[in-house]
Amino acid sequence: MNITAVETIRLAEHLNILFVRVHTDAGLIGLGDTWRLTETVNSYVHSVAAPLLLGQDPFAIERHWRTLYRTSAGGGLHSSEIRGVSAIDVALWDLFGQAQGLPIYRLLGGPTREAVRVYNTCAGYRYGGAKPRGADATYTDGKVEGPYEDLDAWKTDAGALAKSLLDEGITAMKIWPFDQFGPETGGQWITAAQIERALTPWRQIRDAVGNTVGNTMEVALELHSVWNLPSAIRIAKAVEPFDPMWFEDPVRMDNLDALAEFRASTHVPTTASETLSTRYAFRELLEKRAASIVMFDTGWVGGLTEAKKIAAMAEAYHIPVAPHDCTGPINYVAGVHLDFAITNCYVQETVRAYIHGWYAELVTSLPRIERGYVYPPEGPGLGTALRPEVLARPDAIVQRTEL
Repeated sequence: MNITAVETIRLAEHLNILFVRVHTDAGLIGLGDTWRLTETVNSYVHSVAAPLLLGQDPFAIERHWRTLYRTSAGGGLHSSEIRGVSAIDVALWDLFGQAQGLPIYRLLGGPTREAVRVYNTCAGYRYGGAKPRGADATYTDGKVEGPYEDLDAWKTDAGALAKSLLDEGITAMKIWPFDQFGPETGGQWITAAQIERALTPWRQIRDAVGNTVGNTMEVALELHSVWNLPSAIRIAKAVEPFDPMWFEDPVRMDNLDALAEFRASTHVPTTASETLSTRYAFRELLEKRAASIVMFDTGWVGGLTEAKKIAAMAEAYHIPVAPHDCTGPINYVAGVHLDFAITNCYVQETVRAYIHGWYAELVTSLPRIERGYVYPPEGPGLGTALRPEVLARPDAIVQRTEL
């Protein structure tokens, strides 16, 4: 079997996501996706990656990863090239699974468990898409539609949102109430009054579903690398009495010594980082003891090939992993496959607004979630594909490089 074409699909409605399809002479098509900088990633896929893949054996996945990596920028916090490599790598694993008639997690040695706990990132239906201008741009999507507009929900009544999640069996959630104050100072300081305002959803949640001891709902704080080190530590100290699940990406990942200093300043687990790529960055993270929980995004970190290696490396440090997803349906499905192929998965990120919204509109199936747990995907390869009507959409931008 040989690779005959590499195809990319972008949708005007979802300009931040790029789908990559790898075609073979056996008629099988593998699928991957990645998020952000899609025009640049698209250019890399067709001008650099496709010529190296066409005519090649699609199952030589490790060789292809090394070749593409060595012809890229070599990593960094998030290079466009690594995004492209990630999507291609997942597509190759999808092809391999289809050819073998097995789901990817079995090819990777799973299943390691029957189900994996999920948490809900409390974003809305259009979070991550077009944002309003102004100081609030990193804080809200400005839309309210449907039953799962969770970002608006935690801004208005986080306690009611927590009850809604518990009704579905979801016992962990993630919010980011401090982000709204970052743009004013570039993350250089935060006032006591702003901290007090940002603690409002924490109080609402604890009042609604549990006190600080024996909490019914775990709540993770996303900090989005907005703050400098002193501000991040100050925020953490203010949130600690609410017994948070973790502090995520408290500072930028361009100085892991600063991250390690933050981790040492708090008893709450530090989670990092979706903004790092490849095992080489995570090796330094682990060596510096800078994180309590390793998080990565399969569509950014180097694909499944790299994600499994990072998970194994973290396990050697007795560190769990929590795959990231607030980006795309294939990244989410690939992350779930990884969950069932490793032994140190802590929890899987989900966005119920996406799962019940645009994810379901674009792909044929998604992993089953029941009572706060996700179950192994069914079917060969990823077990899902783009819906046929996606390619026929008037806003679809399809580009193909072939033999």
